[in-house]
Amino acid sequence: MFSRRSALAGFASILAVISAPTSSFAQAGKIEVVASFSILADLVRQVGGDRVSVRSIVPANTDAHVYEPKPADVAAVGRAKLVVINGLGFEAWADRIVRAVNYSGEKLVASRGIRALSVRGQTDPHAWQDVANVKVYIANIRDALSKIDPAGASSYASRAASYDAQLDRLDAEIKAGFARIPQANRKVVTSHDAFHYFGDAYDVVFLAPQGVSTEAQPSAKDVGALIRQIKEEGIRAIFIENMTNGRVVQQIGSETGVKVGGTLYADALGGAASSYIAMMRHNARTIAAALAR
Repeated sequence: MFSRRSALAGFASILAVISAPTSSFAQAGKIEVVASFSILADLVRQVGGDRVSVRSIVPANTDAHVYEPKPADVAAVGRAKLVVINGLGFEAWADRIVRAVNYSGEKLVASRGIRALSVRGQTDPHAWQDVANVKVYIANIRDALSKIDPAGASSYASRAASYDAQLDRLDAEIKAGFARIPQANRKVVTSHDAFHYFGDAYDVVFLAPQGVSTEAQPSAKDVGALIRQIKEEGIRAIFIENMTNGRVVQQIGSETGVKVGGTLYADALGGAASSYIAMMRHNARTIAAALAR
């Protein structure tokens, strides 16, 4: 994991990169923004449009829970006008980067104002899995960009309003898709507890062998209890996630006779999820298709 010691050890080389006149992700005249992971980066681009240049620290198809930041990531934060993180305990390493470079620019916790859920006694950081919550993210991003770039405020407001309309249509589409599935059948197993906001919004029960973070491995006891529950309740849908090791889920599928229903996108874009809206649409359709079988 990233630590203050590792940051300071390479600080001389990092400072040399930070002091360069331009960055690898900046474009002339654009506001440099660093987002902690790919989903947030997409949301910033949706609001910022051509006025911003956005870098995602954690790449697509990569697990943000256990990500180890690189010197180039630290350097990018040092040059940014705005740093956007999710918060809710999702990316503690981001705060370490900010401290390591004595960052003095604007910092936004995009989940600010959202009602957080708790899972297994822990705060669930995956608030973006509820489309309604992302409207809060968008408003926070709009306001943060307007603060650092007042000249672009009207553009940010217009783009945010347009994207809100897209989110409303997406939310209605997802609800309509699940309305056709009996409530008793809406039970799903995924790799880790990343979908409880989705479940809360769309009346789907999500179970997982692993908690809200992928840092701790699930115990044999927890996996065994989940296997028994799947058999007893006749759960018919299990999925792997694009940024996690699917070995445990495949084991569960083998021992229960339930076929893995495909890949869901939890904490990162990639593949069929090229954007936040594409991700949510893919997840909803993939889950609904498996439950309808």
